Amino acid sequence: MRKLDAHAGKQIRLAVSSELLDLSKARNVKALVSHAYGYRLQVGSYRVFFDFEGAVRIVSIEEANKRDERTY
Repeated sequence: MRKLDAHAGKQIRLAVSSELLDLSKARNVKALVSHAYGYRLQVGSYRVFFDFEGAVRIVSIEEANKRDERTY
């Protein structure tokens, strides 16, 4: 979080505190299949990867690369 700019960090903290309180009502959370982490929360151009085993444990925050015509 220290490497992120202040605006992105604030957005991520706000999304984590509101979205991850109740995973059944979370809008931007996706369960991952065949991935090292269990779930992904999308916050703007960032992805917050986390596991849920009774409590949320944030594992990684990564910036998603923008796709273009050479992506595929």
